[in-house]
Amino acid sequence: METKQQISSSSDVTTIKPLCCIVKLGGAAITCKNEIEKINEENLGTVSSQLRHAMISSPPPLKSFGMDWSKRPGTSEISVEFEDPALPDYSNFLVVHGAGSFGHFQASRSAVHKGGLHLPLVKAGFVATRISVTTLNIEIVRSLAREGIPSVGISPFACGWSTCERHMAHADISQVVKAINSGFVPVLHGDAVIDESQGCTILSGDVIIRHLAELLKPEYVVFLTDVLGVYDRPPTDPNAILLQEIAVDEDGSWSIIKPTLEGMNKEVEITVAAHDTTGGMVTKISEAAMIAKLGIDVYIVKAATEHSLRALKGEVRGHVPDDWLGTVIRSSK
Repeated sequence: METKQQISSSSDVTTIKPLCCIVKLGGAAITCKNEIEKINEENLGTVSSQLRHAMISSPPPLKSFGMDWSKRPGTSEISVEFEDPALPDYSNFLVVHGAGSFGHFQASRSAVHKGGLHLPLVKAGFVATRISVTTLNIEIVRSLAREGIPSVGISPFACGWSTCERHMAHADISQVVKAINSGFVPVLHGDAVIDESQGCTILSGDVIIRHLAELLKPEYVVFLTDVLGVYDRPPTDPNAILLQEIAVDEDGSWSIIKPTLEGMNKEVEITVAAHDTTGGMVTKISEAAMIAKLGIDVYIVKAATEHSLRALKGEVRGHVPDDWLGTVIRSSK
């Protein structure tokens, strides 16, 4: 496992205002994961609206100032109301999204995650994977921009992020910090990157979030997924139980705080889609636990629900309400 001493990073990681929240948009929540390169437009639209409401401290204006001035498919012209509105005061948020049905197919077919950049198929797959994930990134930025959120896409590969033996080796976050300090909401994504040992690999959004949390120290982190939270077994199992609160110890071990059921095994059964090259829920829980060890609460919750809105707004921090459905992972200290 990499440590901060082993990772080459930028020295200036100070934001002018404290970072309120890092949000992970799970690929399965914002895309139709069984249909290649298909966005779940309804979920993405709801999530974008919820982010706008969570970021604005005062009551949001009835009408948002749209920032997507691009021509949309099926339209003959660009329709923009050019005016100079008073933009609301936003809390500092940072967004990282997964790939879902974008990128995973291309990466798994060419085995980009296993390296071998000298092989023609792998090199072609690297290019194809990046085309796919950056296409999704643009669409997410556009969705946020339509809600009046001043979002900008930032690709790890383009910023020189790289790995060694599939562990983070170099991550320059200076561009991320500059964007935040300039009043933008950076939108990063899982990406195909150069690996110093095996040539190339896939850097997952969950790993990116953990690294950003270590350096930027957000008040809390929210993972938006396609299920209510973490279960003791696959949620498709009718006997699956939602684990509402998990405590992580210094040594990395963890225990289930809520619900308190006798004889419950603390091990969680995990399933990963065959085409998922990033580790799926396995990586998500592991990275969330490491963030929690930093003293930062992590909330895993179903996207586009009333529960996700409450988590994004910070309403469930501290004591977790009984009527909130999700999982909080926090330090046991």
